[in-house]
Amino acid sequence: MLTADLVTARRRGDELRLVAADPRRRARIEALAAAFSEIARAQIGSTRQQLDAALDEGAAGADLPSPDRRLIAAVQKLVYDGCSFEEPDAETAAALRREIFRRAAAARRAASPSAPFDRGALLEAAARERGTTAAVVEAGLYGDRPARQRLLAFAGRPPAMLAAGFELAEAQAVLLRATRVTASVRSRDAGTYRQLFRTLKFLRLLPVVEAVAQGGYRITLDGPLSLFQGGTRYGLQLGLALPAIAGCDSWSIEADVRWGADRRPLRFRIGGGAVATAAAEAPSLPDELAGFVTAFERLDSGWRVDREPAVLDLPGAGMCVPDLAFVRGRDGARVHFELLGFWSREAVWRRVELVRAGLPQKILFAASKGLRVGEAVLDESPTAALYVFARVIAAKQVLDRIERLADAAT
Repeated sequence: MLTADLVTARRRGDELRLVAADPRRRARIEALAAAFSEIARAQIGSTRQQLDAALDEGAAGADLPSPDRRLIAAVQKLVYDGCSFEEPDAETAAALRREIFRRAAAARRAASPSAPFDRGALLEAAARERGTTAAVVEAGLYGDRPARQRLLAFAGRPPAMLAAGFELAEAQAVLLRATRVTASVRSRDAGTYRQLFRTLKFLRLLPVVEAVAQGGYRITLDGPLSLFQGGTRYGLQLGLALPAIAGCDSWSIEADVRWGADRRPLRFRIGGGAVATAAAEAPSLPDELAGFVTAFERLDSGWRVDREPAVLDLPGAGMCVPDLAFVRGRDGARVHFELLGFWSREAVWRRVELVRAGLPQKILFAASKGLRVGEAVLDESPTAALYVFARVIAAKQVLDRIERLADAAT
């Protein structure tokens, strides 16, 4: 993903606008992406330091005027994102350094004019003990340093696809500086909405979803990561969510951002049709939910877990996006489930208000004990319940609650 300093944007009054990707600019981006991708493929097996040097050499030879140096750096970063490097083994490298340096210190103390210190012989001796070569031992001395990591593979996007999605990549970087974001989306496929909502949940973004009269949804995103005092973690999450938003048939983003060295407040807008580069499979369940589902299925309870439940809509009151639904085998009873364990207390109260407004579907909400909300807030509801957990979601306690909800008279 790009960083904000690599974005080519202009201020127009109180608006921030990206430089338009006209055919000429897009052709430049594609040509740069092709050149940098070829360099990356040729460097497979080389170290990160060698790859950086090769990419810098390629950038220096790019036939572009000086003002486009930012564009070169941006394309280079997007190509670099397709590189996979070996994982450093810090413990092994540190242990090897200690041993080799200890031996070297002892050998230097024992050295004399007639028998000087022999670095090569020391490395050869260490290599024989390990059944390898001196070159491998020497490379391993600093194997935990990023510059020494080897490039294992390159799986960058095709240059034409990278060029087509370049404006979206810049918009992601702009959202790193966002303080508030509203998205409007429309799609013919309900599966696209499910993928979008699941992505937002996976990124710890709690969507407040409203159906609009013209069709589609308006999504306001907030939560504990929405640091409205100039923080950027919220913007990072929004940036990661943007490809899923742009996968809808039509979409638009309106954001308040803090831009430039003076963090001037500006309005940023972008939108359009479905972006092909945004297509991606829906993210899996977060670890805590995946672990819970595994534990629940081991109970052999007679309930099936539906991982793709429908959006629940109460016209005039609001919407709810469950994470899961439980379906009982003997009678088809369905109870939805939404995890609120990572959000604010306000998120819990929104759900309580939605239930009190008449949400007809049966649903169990789960909230962390740290949110300081008691289960009694929904005791009087026959269709909903609140489960407060301490550290992990207990499968047996959830089973008990959904059984009671399923059997309660509505």
